[in-house]
Amino acid sequence: MTATQTEQPTMTFVEATNSALDEAMAADDTVFLLGEDIADEQGGGVFKCTKGLSTKYGTGRVRSTPISEQAIVGAAIGSAIAGLRPVAEIMVMNFIAVCMDQLFNHAAKLRYMSGGRTPVPLTIRTTSGAGAQFGAQHSDLLEAWLAHTPGLKIAVPSSPADAKGLLLSCIFDDDPCIFVEHTLLYFGAVAGPAPEPGHRIPLGQANIVRPGTDVTVIGYGKPILEAQGVAAALAEDGIDVEIVDLRTIAPLDERTFLESVARTRRAVVVHESVKRFGVGAEITARIHEELRGDLVAPVERVGAPHTPVPFSAALEQAYLPGPSVLEAAIRRVVS
Repeated sequence: MTATQTEQPTMTFVEATNSALDEAMAADDTVFLLGEDIADEQGGGVFKCTKGLSTKYGTGRVRSTPISEQAIVGAAIGSAIAGLRPVAEIMVMNFIAVCMDQLFNHAAKLRYMSGGRTPVPLTIRTTSGAGAQFGAQHSDLLEAWLAHTPGLKIAVPSSPADAKGLLLSCIFDDDPCIFVEHTLLYFGAVAGPAPEPGHRIPLGQANIVRPGTDVTVIGYGKPILEAQGVAAALAEDGIDVEIVDLRTIAPLDERTFLESVARTRRAVVVHESVKRFGVGAEITARIHEELRGDLVAPVERVGAPHTPVPFSAALEQAYLPGPSVLEAAIRRVVS
């Protein structure tokens, strides 16, 4: 390294989330946090994403709540209607089922039912994902449930920089947003380049993280990291993989992935959640509707089997649609 070169700073997913929350609270007094154990007195959150924030901003703006998802989301919706920008933490994504009525029947529909006069600028942070032996009731990724509901926006980052940029965009959006974080990306302490302060990524804007000519891989979240490793390995065999990171499920950037598949004429859609009735089915349908005359092979889907997440470490690894499954699907398409 020369004297004029400096190392680019990095950050983990936890640091990215904490930084986004810190910047949002500093910029706007109407932003406040609520959730179980998020204040410093209770440990700064189970994953430490809110560590230090209650000390800096006070417990009036970083509020630890009772163990009641209905109360958390109900209070957040009410405060959003009143003009605040709440960021509610639902500790595990499975527990969104407990507050479905508030989320699906109220937060998602109030703007529409009021003729646009009642926005709900609410952000819900939640985490899940298989691979840590948390069991069937703490490991599901349920983004397909959420995406089926008009009025909700869903972001699923695959890098710390995207985590920060997407979370800031969610917080300052006037519609209810669900920000989905993967548990293993916390435990694995995955690091990436730290973005500049104020970095935001528009919701509904996909990213081509790796250009290629032979096949398009479309996904979001943790599988994007695995896809990059698979693409590097396949390049040694002369298979050039383009990777499209959707970053948000709703709104869905159809233009980017359709233009990519129109170039490569082959596609594989990957997500960790259950394959049947998943987001990948919608993407596959859109590709076949728009490009069926241009494809040289049917679209492949990679996802988890239609079963609850196992607790056994061996069964859980067999359940996960890992790199080897993705590689096999790519090879089928290009062959």
